[in-house]
Amino acid sequence: MSRDSIADLLKACRVEKGKGFRLQDFDPEGPVPEGLDKEAAESLLAAQVERMAALQDMLYAQDRWAVLALFQAMDAAGKDGAIKHVFSGLNPQGCQVEAFKAPTATELDHDFLWRHVLHLPQRGRIGIHNRSWYEEVLVARVHPEVLARQRLPAKLVGKHIWDERLEDIAAFERYLARQGVVVLKFFLNVSKQEQKARFLARIAEPEKNWKFNAGDVAERRHWDAYQAAYEEAIRATATPASPWYVIPADRKWLTRLLVSEAILQAMEKLDLHYPHLAESERQALERARMELE
Repeated sequence: MSRDSIADLLKACRVEKGKGFRLQDFDPEGPVPEGLDKEAAESLLAAQVERMAALQDMLYAQDRWAVLALFQAMDAAGKDGAIKHVFSGLNPQGCQVEAFKAPTATELDHDFLWRHVLHLPQRGRIGIHNRSWYEEVLVARVHPEVLARQRLPAKLVGKHIWDERLEDIAAFERYLARQGVVVLKFFLNVSKQEQKARFLARIAEPEKNWKFNAGDVAERRHWDAYQAAYEEAIRATATPASPWYVIPADRKWLTRLLVSEAILQAMEKLDLHYPHLAESERQALERARMELE
C-alpha cells in the first residue's frame, strides 16, 4: 500500500468550494483502498508520523510558517484519539494543543474569536485546536441559550447572525492565511449508529466509564440540527486556502491515517528547509570548530 492510494482517498475528502456541499454525499465509513486494513494503516501512520516530525523540525528552524489544525466533530467521533496518534511523534516544544470547553465569564465579555486568537500558534509551530471558533455557529446555533449568555446588544442579534458570523470566520481565516498560518479544518464524520455503539462501549467497559457523559446523549437528540449546522458552516467557509476535510470516522485507523496525510501534504507544500547561513556565519562556525579542536 502506497501513499498515492491514501492521497487519492484524501482528495475525495477535501472540500475547497462550499457551494453545493452536502454532508450526505460523504460516507462515514469511507471507501477503503484494496489491501488497506488496520494493520497496514498503523504501519503507514508510523511512517507518516516520522516524516511529519522531520518536517516539524524544519518548520521550527525556518520560523516562517505556522500550521493550525482545527478538529470538529460530534461526540465520540474520535477527536482525542486522532490528536493523540497523529501528533504522537512531534517535538512538544514546537507543538501546542488547546481543548476549548464552554467559555468562561471573562471570555464571554469579549468577542467570540478572542479566546481563540490567544491560542494561535507562533511562527514555526503546529497548533492543534480540539474544537474551535466553529462552536459559535454550531452549539450556539443549536442552543439559543448559549447565544443569549454572550449578552450581545439586542439589535445585533438578527435573523442573519449566523450568516454574519460565518462571514467573519471566513474573513478571519483569509487573514490568517495571509499571515503565513496554514489552516486545516477537519470534520470527523461519524455515523449516528457508530456513535451509539461507542457510547454503549463507554458504559459497558469500566475502563471507559470516565469517558461517558450523560450530556452527550442529550446532545444526540439534536443530531439533525447539528448536521444541518455543520453543512452550513462548511458551505460558507471552505476555500482553497483553508479547506475542510470531511474525514470518515467510523474506522478510527482510517481517520488517523487520512488526517496525517492531510497535514503532511500541507507541510510539504511549504518549501520547508533549514536556514541557509551567510558567509560570515559560516566563517564564525569554522573559527569555533578550530577552537574546539
